[in-house]
Amino acid sequence: MSRPVSAQASSQESAPKVGAVVVAAGQGLRAGQPLPKQFANWRGKPVVRHSVEALAAAGIAPIVVVIPRGAGPIAREALRDIPGVRFTGGGKSRQESVRLGLEVLASAAPDLVVIHDAARPILPAPVIARLIDALADHNAAIPVLPVVDSLAHAKEAQPSDLMGAPAHREDLRRVQTPQAFRFADILAAHQGWTGEATAGDDAQVAQAWGIDVAMVEGDEALHKLTFASDFAESRPAVRVGTGYDVHRLAEGEELWLAGVRIEHTHGLAGHSDADVAIHALVDALLGAIGAGDIGQHFPPSDPSWKGAASHQFLSHAGTLVREAGYALGNADVTIICEAPKIGPYREAMRARLAEILHVDVSAISVKATTTEKLGFTGRQEGIAAQAVVSLART
Repeated sequence: MSRPVSAQASSQESAPKVGAVVVAAGQGLRAGQPLPKQFANWRGKPVVRHSVEALAAAGIAPIVVVIPRGAGPIAREALRDIPGVRFTGGGKSRQESVRLGLEVLASAAPDLVVIHDAARPILPAPVIARLIDALADHNAAIPVLPVVDSLAHAKEAQPSDLMGAPAHREDLRRVQTPQAFRFADILAAHQGWTGEATAGDDAQVAQAWGIDVAMVEGDEALHKLTFASDFAESRPAVRVGTGYDVHRLAEGEELWLAGVRIEHTHGLAGHSDADVAIHALVDALLGAIGAGDIGQHFPPSDPSWKGAASHQFLSHAGTLVREAGYALGNADVTIICEAPKIGPYREAMRARLAEILHVDVSAISVKATTTEKLGFTGRQEGIAAQAVVSLART
């Protein structure tokens, strides 16, 4: 059997040069995302960016990211502005993808290499440090955690859902990535891999090559994103947004409030129908999902929205909320004016807003107040509205 080719990488007086390979070449179909999970958004940024940023922050370079064939543009965008990143296409198996990444990294001639799965986005710096420190005395090191649940083998005889012999959890460990190696050793191990069996991870490739693998303490934060629920849980369970809008009262204009036309001596002036109640509600919804404000989606400079009915804006905001994975919990709209009286129209307004947003009317509150004849609303120069919404994760 072949043996490790490097006898001592950490005996050098200077700190060893450390490179990295991040495996991001899979399709991640079980995650239920519209694109491979490593490029899907998670906690505000692409999954792969989290761990690559952590490696770069630890001073590791270069970082070779192994990506699916043809995924160059999306990968470059996902990792834009991170120094020391290189890309290469993956292979038909994880083992082949790692080998290809190591061969690209070889031109940088690192002493040590850290190999990490992109699907584990949280990469604590202490884990990296423990792995590198372990390579002072060992050729390979992996992070592990104890098994806390009772274990059992599946019964070999049919039916297979019957419990078989117990497994001793004291003898077992949960293996994570990143895994660290002396570079020459793991490159030789991957290049010498016969492919007769599937390699679960790089430690198995190293062990088959005759490399002893040390174990260091892992971290529960190194959870692997696998299923759609992993992405759902990354979003807050509840989000809140607020909105505020003002429009001037003018003669000859129609008065629309909360999607209801009201007969009045004056109407609200604006580029669209100037429905301040809906505009405030739209801003609250957009703010709750971090999607800007109404002016970004429907700019007043765009003539196509001249005189437009504001229910279009509210319907659009409702669609964006659903696409973001949320449902309206409740909306509370307050209209601020001296006149007209809002009370006679309150229930019609609630019903109309509920209809536009496809929610039960019980989720909508509309109320009104005055400023006791103070300010522009008190002088009946304009009408203001404010809105607060809560969204629940679906």
